[in-house]
Amino acid sequence: MSRIGKQILNIPQDVKINIENGNLIVEGPKGKLERSIPDCLVVLKKDLNILQILASDQTRETSALHGLIRSLVANMIVGVSTGFTKVLELKGIGYKGVVNNGTLVLSLGYSHPVEIIPPAGISILVENNTIIKVQGIDKENVGLVCQKIRKLRPPEPYKGKGIIYEGEVVQRKVGKSSK
Repeated sequence: MSRIGKQILNIPQDVKINIENGNLIVEGPKGKLERSIPDCLVVLKKDLNILQILASDQTRETSALHGLIRSLVANMIVGVSTGFTKVLELKGIGYKGVVNNGTLVLSLGYSHPVEIIPPAGISILVENNTIIKVQGIDKENVGLVCQKIRKLRPPEPYKGKGIIYEGEVVQRKVGKSSK
């Protein structure tokens, strides 16, 4: 049995949950998210503010899906009530970012500026030209956009230059030594 899947979900007062035809719809002040629930799982709304996900059998696949779906539903509830934010930092001389008409324009030492158009539901803010904040209600999409931005210039281990997550520690290597 899944330890995570057994845990109940507390629903905030401003979040509404509907279950229709195998789909779970979560609505809140920030927006609306929808996810399909596998047939091997049952979603029960016990009270106005308590939600529980139950497994119909005890197979290995059902147990894995049980914990996964419970975590995804918990992320949906947090997303529509408070939202998710990830912060990226640009480290390096001349590295900077600007937002023009909703498009992120990055100068990363290439011969051309790199433009990133965020998908619907994702907003990008730039502070001090070197701090990028990616915000949205879907945790998966926020992480994917951050990964695409980071992939443009991953941190390099010798000088520590590149795009890093806030609080990330880059393991530095020792360079060449002269004899």
